[in-house]
Amino acid sequence: MDNATADRLRNLLDGDPRISEKKMFGGITFLMNGHMLISAKKNGQVMVHVGKDDNDEALSRPGASQMVHGDKVMRGFIWVDADETEDDETLRDWIALAEKYVRTQKPK
Repeated sequence: MDNATADRLRNLLDGDPRISEKKMFGGITFLMNGHMLISAKKNGQVMVHVGKDDNDEALSRPGASQMVHGDKVMRGFIWVDADETEDDETLRDWIALAEKYVRTQKPK
């Protein structure tokens, strides 16, 4: 799968032994200790697992929208537009927000 955003995330997460990756959500998902951290779609859009407590803060960021699956609002999961993740510093910020939540979860 050719996915430049996944390659960028892979480089940013390189060397972290807690990270694995899996094809899911129509792209490549990076898991931390078995929990979804961040996912990259071919179109450059990313889905970030921020948890319910940081959901509203995440939604206030540029290009962020709530994940909706069917008719169910998925609080804790945020879509970020590709044009808002063009620089690595922004991707690092999203990874940090996701890690803040995911590291609180018991490893699978």
